[in-house]
Amino acid sequence: MIKFQFNKTSLNELNKQLKMRKKALPTIKSKESALRMEVKRAKDVAEETARKLQQKIDDYEYMSALWSEFDAGLLAVRNVQLGHQKIAGVRIPIIAGVEFEEAEYSFFSRPLWYADGVILLKELAILGIEREFFLEKMKLLDQARKKTTQKVNLYEKVQIPGYEQAILKIKRFMEDEENLSKAGQKIVKQRQNIVESGELKMENEDTLNSQLSTLN
Repeated sequence: MIKFQFNKTSLNELNKQLKMRKKALPTIKSKESALRMEVKRAKDVAEETARKLQQKIDDYEYMSALWSEFDAGLLAVRNVQLGHQKIAGVRIPIIAGVEFEEAEYSFFSRPLWYADGVILLKELAILGIEREFFLEKMKLLDQARKKTTQKVNLYEKVQIPGYEQAILKIKRFMEDEENLSKAGQKIVKQRQNIVESGELKMENEDTLNSQLSTLN
């Protein structure tokens, strides 16, 4: 609820707040639109990354029987290097690099396909991590988009109409006050004219009576 008083100071403050919100609204709407597009873009990339991940898994389906022989301890993700970028004013984490920790193994005591298996697992791990990051990016952007949409609705549907209505009420009140003041001044002037007219009439009568007395 917008608080105000029926005076010129309050009217000026409301006009200032209204002007500020009307000026900011197009910028906020543009931000909302940009965030909406970025959310869709992040979602599309996440889905495309998931498709690539599944495609790569499917491509090596023929090796599924061999994976039971693979030593899972040979490869682990040691660190995911992070960076940040701003999208429509929102700070978003990005992948700067993925570091793996590889255990040493004997090429003579392990199957020849182990080397290819390690490379494949790295590719799958990177795709999986990228997918998770794009899903997180989509989530963060969508949260920011929802907040921006709420702000647009607050300005557009609540505050701007509220300020306009309050300003109108103050203007009408001040106009009524001015009209009452003018009407009061008019009444006072009319009374003064009546009083002055009566005094003039009395003066004329006194003068005439004085003249008649002289003639007698």
